[in-house]
Amino acid sequence: MFKTKIVRARSSEEYVNMIEQALDDIWDIRQSTEFDGEGIVDLGDLIENVESTLKDVYESMKAGTYQFATGDFPFMAKLDNYHASMIPFRFLLVRINETHMKGLEINEE
Repeated sequence: MFKTKIVRARSSEEYVNMIEQALDDIWDIRQSTEFDGEGIVDLGDLIENVESTLKDVYESMKAGTYQFATGDFPFMAKLDNYHASMIPFRFLLVRINETHMKGLEINEE
């Protein structure tokens, strides 16, 4: 998908902020599709999947039960089927998934 190194979240707070931003972006997409009525059929299933997954992650982080490195998120396999213009926060989803897969980006000096 991306040939450059994906920078993962460097802290739990940054990871939560990334998830919150993605959920805000989903809300924006929902609002725009409700307003103009276009695209919801094309994105509906993907958006539902992404939103559900990220809400589960968010809740498990708040509960202290979240686990990194449990495999790609289910929506990642479907993400390549959509043009970047349809999902403007696509790179954010890739960063969230990369952090999920490999854990936080800890620079030890």
